[in-house]
Amino acid sequence: MTGDRQHRWRVLFAFALVYVFWGSTYLAIGIAVEHVPPMLMTGSRFLTAGVVMLGWCALSGRRIAVSGGELLRLGIIGALLLSVSNPVLARAEEVVPTGLAALIISITPVWFLVIDSWIFRGDHLSRRGLSGIPLGLGGIVVLLWPKLQQMSSSAVDRRVLWTSLTLLGASMAWALGSALSKRWQSGIDAFSATGWQMTVAGAINLSLAGVFGEYSRVRWTAQGVGAIVYLIIFGSWVGYSAYIWLLQNVPMPKVATYAYVNPVVAVFLGWLVLHEAVDAYILAGSAIIIAGVALVTSAKVKSKAGVIEAETLPAVEGTGD
Repeated sequence: MTGDRQHRWRVLFAFALVYVFWGSTYLAIGIAVEHVPPMLMTGSRFLTAGVVMLGWCALSGRRIAVSGGELLRLGIIGALLLSVSNPVLARAEEVVPTGLAALIISITPVWFLVIDSWIFRGDHLSRRGLSGIPLGLGGIVVLLWPKLQQMSSSAVDRRVLWTSLTLLGASMAWALGSALSKRWQSGIDAFSATGWQMTVAGAINLSLAGVFGEYSRVRWTAQGVGAIVYLIIFGSWVGYSAYIWLLQNVPMPKVATYAYVNPVVAVFLGWLVLHEAVDAYILAGSAIIIAGVALVTSAKVKSKAGVIEAETLPAVEGTGD
């Protein structure tokens, strides 16, 4: 098997891990926060996952030593991804159905485009890709339209609406952290970098859990612990490591394709396991968002090296088109 073909299979396998396991984490997070408060849940998850991953990296001969500057940069990335974005999602899932949360988060590729193209002056998309921005935002409006209509009549609906809007901020923080990861991790082993990011973020989250008084509200049940263990193994070790590796090996807009596959998995599992409702607004809004994200991620990418066609990655084109 040639080097190019081996690399292609690694890329396909990494995408499959992110698509499947990250789609299922919305359900696991929804179950976990019923028993363990968000900051404590994410802190215990990421600190455990990070320390074990660093130990594995050391035993396998990977370099885990980093300079002070590298540790600071990895800490900032980890904080954005895992101390801001992930805890906001976990807290939101105390109020918002898991499937709806996943659909709102699927707007992330739009923030990828804005941050990478317009702030960091990185890869640029064609007009076709740019047209996905208003389409994706329109899909969010359709998703939340019932809550917008009922804001004045129900405190519960207002809470769901405002909590849903925090997920837009969480997705923006995730995109910013991912953009910085692409630029700041050069020369650092991807798995060691992941271990440091999770360790730093886990320590931050556990500290914040104390500030928010979460230790007095935790219920360490078998179901809650089981959900956290699932998140550690499949969300952190498997999914997050594959994601960080993809960021170093695939154009950023292509990596963002996970955002319109994960919601499909999340909505299905939410309906199957938690019996969450799937109404016409969810179906219509998700279709619009997926169409918008598909335009972004399947469009031509213009970089300093030239134009990269969407067809570069066969695994992506099947869903992107």
